Amino acid sequence: MNIFLKATAGVLTALILWIVISRHTKDFSVLLTLAVCAMVVTVSIGILQPVVRFLQKLQDMVDLDNDLLTILLKVVGIGLITELSALICKDSGNESMGKALQLLSTATVLWLSIPVFEKLLSLLDKILGTV
Repeated sequence: MNIFLKATAGVLTALILWIVISRHTKDFSVLLTLAVCAMVVTVSIGILQPVVRFLQKLQDMVDLDNDLLTILLKVVGIGLITELSALICKDSGNESMGKALQLLSTATVLWLSIPVFEKLLSLLDKILGTV
């Protein structure tokens, strides 16, 4: 929780600096935004490490397929990265690029989900075949 509070304080401090800088030049304000976002992503990765360890423990307990857990983590990562990137695009004045990124991430998530859908169809076939 302490690292969260420190990161939040850093973001709010950077926001005040961004307000001052953005009045004079847009270029440096965008660079500041990118730097703060990189810091937040780095802190978030550290915070999410115990979650990943818990999911791996859960995977071992219920004998869950490793590929399914990997796909789930990739989908969550794609969603988080896309949301952050789209917001940066919007702040930079190009909302269209942000929307394009959202479209790309949706297509990527659907592509990554094909093995999950295949396993689901296989399971349904097995269940319905025994009825």
